[in-house]
Amino acid sequence: MKKENGLFRSNGTNYMVPFVLITTLFFLWGFARAILDVLNKHFQNEMHISITQSSLIQVTTYMGYFLMAIPAGLFINRFGYRRGIVFGLLLFALGSWLFVPCTEAGTFDAYLFALFIISVGLVFLETAANPYVTELGGKNSASSRLNLSQSFNGLGCLFATFAVGQFLFSDNGGNVEIPYVILGFVVLVIAVVFTGVRLPEIKHNDGLEEKAKYGREPLMRIWHHKFFVYGLIALLAYEIAEISINSYFINYVTGMGWMDDRTASLVLTGALAFFMVGRFGGSFIMRWIPAEKMLLFCGCGSVACIMLVLMNFGRISMIGLLGNYLFEAIMFPTIFSLAVRNLGSLTKSASSILMMTPVGGCGFLLVGIIADDTNMVVPFIIPLLCYITVALYGFGLTVHREEHVDED
Repeated sequence: MKKENGLFRSNGTNYMVPFVLITTLFFLWGFARAILDVLNKHFQNEMHISITQSSLIQVTTYMGYFLMAIPAGLFINRFGYRRGIVFGLLLFALGSWLFVPCTEAGTFDAYLFALFIISVGLVFLETAANPYVTELGGKNSASSRLNLSQSFNGLGCLFATFAVGQFLFSDNGGNVEIPYVILGFVVLVIAVVFTGVRLPEIKHNDGLEEKAKYGREPLMRIWHHKFFVYGLIALLAYEIAEISINSYFINYVTGMGWMDDRTASLVLTGALAFFMVGRFGGSFIMRWIPAEKMLLFCGCGSVACIMLVLMNFGRISMIGLLGNYLFEAIMFPTIFSLAVRNLGSLTKSASSILMMTPVGGCGFLLVGIIADDTNMVVPFIIPLLCYITVALYGFGLTVHREEHVDED
């Protein structure tokens, strides 16, 4: 009998090798995105800019996702997952190496251009890898499988904040181009590996396979799936909250007078360790607990944690801040997998829409404005509202699931 719900098998086909290869990509973009949280404080120190000005790092990067997600989806629909991944890796490497002339130019705008090129590469990677993992096996294990891959995204974040943070905030100060040049070479090697491997394309017998290659009709059809639409809203809310907190973390703990920049980058590394543990643990737990219920529980947990931060009990607020990393860890992969569930040939097009949501990182601009105009605590109102939205999505899906169980 063919296995349908195993972690790596669907319809009797073993997808272990492609799963492992794709999972390496999650580490790469986790590393690239986590560096941004260190760059904020680094550029504030080196170029003497405000929190609001440094937030342009997030705005520029995540606008790349918003502008290029649909083109990336159309490219992947037409040419397949593997070519989309290779193209994304090449852009990633190019953007990393642009940090060399950027350092020579010495202007903030030059760095923003390089970060934009990197973001375009990342959106190709994420638009391909996230839905691909959900399809490498049975539907019931999709959330668990994507959480497992996303755990290595957390590992990349942890390594970036520790290694790059300690390098840039050392006593002598590090040159920002060095980690990017190294990263560019690593990414190029991985691109070469992917040019020589065969990634199986997942086929769907739903009559939309050929139409999906040209994008327009599938992009219109997915809006008729209400849980995709609700998932899009929930994912945008999550991205606003997660990116804003990560980007604001070092500013918050140093602005409260609790520690210096270098210590703060170490604490952020510890917070991302909680995040990684949360994803590994969530992937394991969701083998037995439905993804919808897990999302509802974690959404409520994040709401409670951020409320503790807003109560401003001094250093006790750190418990809420760090605890939030544990609860929010499963949100992106779980929302994503639930939003694309049962979409068949529409999956790639749906993924391209969902990958526009990192534009929520531009929410850090609002966080910076609020922090500069009020105090260091008030900006946490924004992630609070976002986590409430995520919890409501989990609640709606849980109710829907239970209603259908009762009907059966």
